[in-house]
Amino acid sequence: MEQIITVTDLKKSFKTNQVLKGVNFHIYKGKIFALLGSNGAGKTTCVRILSTLTKADSGTAAICGYDVFKQADNVRGCISLTGQFAAVDEILTGRENLHLIGELKRLPDFRKQTDELLAIINLEDAADKQVSTYSGGMRRRLDIAMSLMGNPQVIFLDEPTTGLDPQNRIVMWEMIAKLAENGTTILLTTQYLEEAEYLADHIAILHNGVITAEGSPEELKKILPIGEISLEFMNVADAAQAQEALAGYAFTARRKTIEVSTDGSATQLADILNRINSSDIPISRFTQNQPSLEDAFLTLIGEKEKGGAKHE
Repeated sequence: MEQIITVTDLKKSFKTNQVLKGVNFHIYKGKIFALLGSNGAGKTTCVRILSTLTKADSGTAAICGYDVFKQADNVRGCISLTGQFAAVDEILTGRENLHLIGELKRLPDFRKQTDELLAIINLEDAADKQVSTYSGGMRRRLDIAMSLMGNPQVIFLDEPTTGLDPQNRIVMWEMIAKLAENGTTILLTTQYLEEAEYLADHIAILHNGVITAEGSPEELKKILPIGEISLEFMNVADAAQAQEALAGYAFTARRKTIEVSTDGSATQLADILNRINSSDIPISRFTQNQPSLEDAFLTLIGEKEKGGAKHE
């Protein structure tokens, strides 16, 4: 697969605060790449550098074959950026906002593309209404559509669904996924782990100025070998007997339920069930829980033991 973005040893400081300490990653064409990190981890700084809005102190980066620092004009010709806040003109209509971008980019067919984008973002009925009458979700969809004018090869989406209600967030997810299906490469920063898990082909976790782990959502979850088995019994007496049968395992008991920690292997699962069956203890409910992306994220940034953290 073709690498459309490559980042090598990217560093950036603001006075005495070193935000990026040597960031490395690459993104393949037509894929969705999610950059995760806590507040202040440097995600937005990284996006601003790649979109030519901020200069790095050192390191290299290339997009569409162009050097981000030496060929910034060429890079701007193949990228688009949607920031954390919708950059729409509320006085204009949705259609006029798209026309404005088309004229600024001197696109020969911007009126035709405007109609196509309005259909994609499902704003055809509201196209000729002032944006001041739009809901937050409608404004956000229009904002992304404005970024799509001219068919950029790469789009940076910096927390595109922040502030949206669950219904509009799902609409945005579907829209972003469709963009990737049509060949657009997307670098996404998000504060929602379920968003990254739903959308991303590849996830990188930025912590303390470096990428601490990366991979697909499933690969990141496999970093944690611990699984959990939840066993619910008919009564408290059966649960107490099961505790004796499971001697040697770490578990948490709550009345009729026992949650047993395992290494996630089929061997330990079989051993636990064999012990229960050998003791003739009936199980009323059995559930196997695997580590979530949130578990992996919090562990990788060192917050799991602290009771969790707020993510950006």
